[in-house]
Amino acid sequence: MKLRGLNAIVTGASQGLGKAIAERYLSEGANVLICARDAALLAETRDELALLGGRVFAQPCDVSDEAQVAALTERAVREFGSVQVLVCNAGIYGPMGPTEEVDLREWMRAIEINLLGTLLPCRALIPHFKAAGRGKIVVISGGGATNPMPNVSAYAASKAAVVRLVETLAEELRDHGIDVNAVAPGALVTRLIGQVLAAGPEKVGAAFFAKNQRWADEGATPMALGAGLCAYLASAESNGVSGRLVSAQWDDWTNLHKHQAELRDSDIYCLRRIVPEDRGGAWK
Repeated sequence: MKLRGLNAIVTGASQGLGKAIAERYLSEGANVLICARDAALLAETRDELALLGGRVFAQPCDVSDEAQVAALTERAVREFGSVQVLVCNAGIYGPMGPTEEVDLREWMRAIEINLLGTLLPCRALIPHFKAAGRGKIVVISGGGATNPMPNVSAYAASKAAVVRLVETLAEELRDHGIDVNAVAPGALVTRLIGQVLAAGPEKVGAAFFAKNQRWADEGATPMALGAGLCAYLASAESNGVSGRLVSAQWDDWTNLHKHQAELRDSDIYCLRRIVPEDRGGAWK
């Protein structure tokens, strides 16, 4: 079991991918503290996960609230003695529709949950990781980071920001034995698909609606892929792999550690500006 003896916090873990990650971590020997805003659903999930073995704790938490995040991390250290892994999974789509028409407060709330909800747990745990000389931070990103998402602009903007935050933290923490990576889990059949379908093609656009309808009808990327990648990135096997946005569906992530020398000095799996010369152009 590749995570035996490790203690992890997984945010947004009452359902969907977060729950799948917690399940995978437990199956690999880790202990987990899960959090989400829905206390009742969180308690149900904790009871389900406890059947898998390992130590499982749950604490309601709004990850965009600094005081609640501080209480969450303090609880984890108190219960486990130490924490080696943080998974920032909590996130929402936010308002759907033309950017100039959606509710501004809802737009800003999506930024708070998706971006601040990643920053705050990282800030809370980085001193603990530095003191230990080790740590793993895994952040769930998605298609919004690398592609425009018309009519879901808060989600797209926040996820692109999250990936650049991951890249920046990776550089800051490189000399402290702390690896920071982002995961694109692929299109998942979760509550978010239901939200898109409920919004309708008029708000989200015909193409995005059709994609979500197809995923709902035919299935999409298995959650096990994303959960497996998150387990790999939390394990010692991936030590030194840092500052990357890795696709669970498309990248050969099981062998990333074999390419550390190439990754260290390259922009592979990073967000970067493309110039004409990168595409065979000569505009000068």
